[in-house]
Amino acid sequence: MKKSLLLLIFSVLFFAASYAQDQYIFPFGSGPNKLFINEIIKLTGKEKPKICFLPTASGDSERNIIRWYELVSDLSVEPSVQRVWISSYNQKQTFEEVLLNVDAIVVGGGNTLNMMAIWKAQGIDVVLKKALEKGIVLAGGSAGSLCWFENGTTDSRPIELSVVEGLGFLPYSHSPHYDAEEYRRPLYEKNIANGIFKAGYAMDNNAGIIFKNGKPFKVVSIDENHNSYFVSIKDGKVVEEKLEAVILR
Repeated sequence: MKKSLLLLIFSVLFFAASYAQDQYIFPFGSGPNKLFINEIIKLTGKEKPKICFLPTASGDSERNIIRWYELVSDLSVEPSVQRVWISSYNQKQTFEEVLLNVDAIVVGGGNTLNMMAIWKAQGIDVVLKKALEKGIVLAGGSAGSLCWFENGTTDSRPIELSVVEGLGFLPYSHSPHYDAEEYRRPLYEKNIANGIFKAGYAMDNNAGIIFKNGKPFKVVSIDENHNSYFVSIKDGKVVEEKLEAVILR
């Protein structure tokens, strides 16, 4: 009897493992661009995936939405946009119904703090976790990269960069725009040195890292001048390790 029960449990666990979905998150320092979108398409495994753009951080900026449709106009995707400035009069599907019925979700840049507050108020943070568990590819640049990590630095408040807490889907700290804004690098390294941040990943504009099941899987860049780094403490000092990247063409 015990042997039969053990065999049953083993079979169930094996079946579950066999059908477990790989989870991909693709943060990049800024963007998106066509080369990165093509990587997202590959990750979905679909010939013409449904990709939804979330422009929450920019307040559902019409300009950013237009840019999104222009960006993917000649790519093999079915593009869509999910706004948060909506009402029940003009949207009859829940956020969950929309976001769990696509192959990838791309989060735009803007004010990270505001975006995180809105997502939590609307329950979108919970939906995004379900999307990841379902195998839907999550991606984005700037605010759209910060959101996936535990924490990082943001320009979402006046005067100076401040700390922002992310969704924690990736168990590291993060800094986007590493090469583009002079205060990003020193402040990020200072926060790691002081124990405010754990070790994490910093990305130049036009560079990014594809994470598979929470671990780095593929480092990418548009050229040799834009890089990603792993920043940690070794022997009491902050160490910045440049990661070898695949140059996308």
